[in-house]
Amino acid sequence: MQAPQLADRMLQETSAPVRDALERALEGHELRRDDAVVLLGAQGRDLQVLCSIADLVRAEDVGDEVSYVVNRNINFTNICYVGCSFCGFARHKHDEDAYERGLDDIVARAQEAWELGASEVCIQGGIHPNKDGFWYREILQAIKAALPDMHIHAFSPEEIHFGQEKSGGMSLHAYLSMLRDAGLGSIPGTAAEILDDEVRRTLSPRKLMSERWLEIVRTAHEVGLRSSSTLMYGHIESVEHIAGHLETLRSLQKQTGGFTEFVPLGFIHHQTRLFLEQGSRHGASMPEDLRLVAVGRLFLRPWITNIQVSWVKMGLKMAQMGLLSGANDFGGTLMEESISKAAGSEHGDHIEVGEIQRLVREIGRTTYERSTTYARIEPRPTASERPPLAPASPIGFQALGSGY
Repeated sequence: MQAPQLADRMLQETSAPVRDALERALEGHELRRDDAVVLLGAQGRDLQVLCSIADLVRAEDVGDEVSYVVNRNINFTNICYVGCSFCGFARHKHDEDAYERGLDDIVARAQEAWELGASEVCIQGGIHPNKDGFWYREILQAIKAALPDMHIHAFSPEEIHFGQEKSGGMSLHAYLSMLRDAGLGSIPGTAAEILDDEVRRTLSPRKLMSERWLEIVRTAHEVGLRSSSTLMYGHIESVEHIAGHLETLRSLQKQTGGFTEFVPLGFIHHQTRLFLEQGSRHGASMPEDLRLVAVGRLFLRPWITNIQVSWVKMGLKMAQMGLLSGANDFGGTLMEESISKAAGSEHGDHIEVGEIQRLVREIGRTTYERSTTYARIEPRPTASERPPLAPASPIGFQALGSGY
């Protein structure tokens, strides 16, 4: 059965509002915000058809191959004063388990990643009150001095906001240009959570608000720094908030073209104040995971065509389901990951390339390795040739006690 005939048959089995929205998507029309609201509420057979239609559209948009990046996360400090209620990672500088990695430590981890075949290091950390705006530049310069060909994907809009404010009066454009010239290759589009200030004031009243996030990402794109785009769901948000967030991302992408992908991030609730004290939901559900992938595919096309599953948030089997529901990218190998783990993630912090390939084969697809900006690249060593990964415990770890 041809894809159009298959789609028509599936659509006959859906409720009228869902069918109308899906027909608009299949006809190539841009979905409206109210279409997203309808689809984000899909249940039962409607949800099954939504995922199937998104998978058909994915094949049309980007084909059947699944991409992945070999990378390493480096979370250089957990000292942070912002106080986000959804975070289990942050520590006060006097806490017994607070830490800060020095430049030698950061470079050693980047060097190890390079030797294991990584093309990217993803660097983020807490907002450390004792750092100035040039600490981020020092990190970039140190890594580039040792590894000139390593792509550095680093510093969330929150970190850039902090760095510019502590830069001694530099404009945002000048500050981002300085980081770019020091070796910054792209930025993670994190710290977005939900781009609605009502929600943000509950999640983290001290964090940058929506317009500032957009200003930073827009300026990053203007100076030649591309970024991912993200959304955190499964906490206190409504489907209307999610639809508005997606519309905001799409609007910015129309202006700049700077987003490389969309990454839905399910809320990990276990060790967070937002859940334990403020009564959020129990994190993201299976239907929410699939709806966010599928609606992301349909709503953001043709402006953002790479949809990534977060295997750390979803787990490996749900990541496979996401790839059958509109996603085309598996994300990264990570090698270590501290932020989700601190919040209670149970899905690990490292995955081998061979495991990604196996998981993708199980759903009848093939893989290729990509760069941070989605160029196809040739692997250096294969996963089977790589030496065992060193434990994720800090190299030259500096514990910061009450005397810091």
